[in-house]
Amino acid sequence: MLRPILTLAALAHAATPTLRPVSVQELPTAPGAQYQTVLVTDPEGTAWTVRAALDPAAGAALEASVGLLRLLRTRMPFAVPDVAGTATGDDGTTVVVHPVLPGAPMVWRELDAGSGLARSVGASIAALHDTDPRVVEEAGLPTYDADAYRARRLAALDRAASTGHVPATLLTRWERALEEVTLWKFATCVTHGTLEGAHVLADGTVTAIDGWERAGVADPAEDFAALLVLASPDAFDTVLEAYAGARREQPDVHLERRIRLSAELHRVTALLDAVAADDERLIDRRAAALRRFADTSADDDRLMPSPFVRQRPPAATPVDPVDPDDVEALDDLSGDDETVEIPISTAGRPGGVTAAPAPRTGVAEDAGEQGGDAGNDGVSTDRT
Repeated sequence: MLRPILTLAALAHAATPTLRPVSVQELPTAPGAQYQTVLVTDPEGTAWTVRAALDPAAGAALEASVGLLRLLRTRMPFAVPDVAGTATGDDGTTVVVHPVLPGAPMVWRELDAGSGLARSVGASIAALHDTDPRVVEEAGLPTYDADAYRARRLAALDRAASTGHVPATLLTRWERALEEVTLWKFATCVTHGTLEGAHVLADGTVTAIDGWERAGVADPAEDFAALLVLASPDAFDTVLEAYAGARREQPDVHLERRIRLSAELHRVTALLDAVAADDERLIDRRAAALRRFADTSADDDRLMPSPFVRQRPPAATPVDPVDPDDVEALDDLSGDDETVEIPISTAGRPGGVTAAPAPRTGVAEDAGEQGGDAGNDGVSTDRT
């Protein structure tokens, strides 16, 4: 459930007492999202991001990410949120407050092949993946080796199978890939977790990355799943080539196959999220997307290593557009194409970003006095 924006402004003041909000503006929230974001402006005109969790699990992940962000600040070639404070309202709403990050959110489908920005995205992901995994361990976030990560994926697939909504052909397809030993011989690394365009801010090059609630030590393929789905094949190639060139060690030979698998398995996560939310409409929609994908992937063997199967079609082969209904089936990519990647203008906002027209705005001159009552008011498709 979305919170009143003045409630979030009051919680921002509780989290950071020196911050006295004078105005608040809400950024768009995609259907099924776990977080709500508002921009708060103080009397000096400084803009602050207030990120609120919409359920207890999301709140726990938000709080857990704060320790990692403090460790990453001096290690990354791009900015990460510099958390000024956190607070939890009486109703359990957890918020994290930090100054607005520099740059404008990216839109993966607008990324140009061969561009400096695409290469910067690849180099930025490489810098993250080269980070010492002990940073994640120190922050108390999840860490997996390849076998443990694969077991986690298999367990999620088993849970999804028990719902009766996953076609048998897809269960066979994914179990086969998860049980193919050669795909799972790789070194896990620090990952952001399903890196979406909205998480990556840029101004010619990558300036900041946000949205670290799913960070951990896991399969590097996770951070490329959204790119595979939404970017053009040539732009994706540019990012992956820049990434491989920037990594201290050459990526494993099956990385791109696991990226494809990761993108497909987000359908499983999306279904499980809908089941956990007991949202029958969303369950039906995501089950329908799984059935459609079962039909379109029936003759696709690209997940499996084979000397007779190309890893991706030749460049001359036309690429079919992504089905908007299929994009809905991805975990944090749920919603139609326009909802998935919401363009945000770069004019007029301190730090370089201004939210697109927000559905609710308000003046919060008295938000400081509301702090005590804040809680009472109240988140692959496969390219062919």
